Amino acid sequence: MMGWHWDGGWTLFGMLHMLVWWIFAILVIAFLAKLVFSNRNSESQEDRALSILRERYARGEIDKEEFDARKRDLAK
Repeated sequence: MMGWHWDGGWTLFGMLHMLVWWIFAILVIAFLAKLVFSNRNSESQEDRALSILRERYARGEIDKEEFDARKRDLAK
């Protein structure tokens, strides 16, 4: 009966601790997912733009000077 009052305090502390832990874990996972997927998406867009530029040059739609100028613009 002496330890009966301790349970309420530790249970509340334990619940708050677990809540903070889960919020932290979810934020870390969300941050890592954003970091991984945003880099992959931006790289694929740049690769796609350069691929389209090369296709247009190969078909003769643009000349060498325009190809080089647009390639420099994409590299920025």
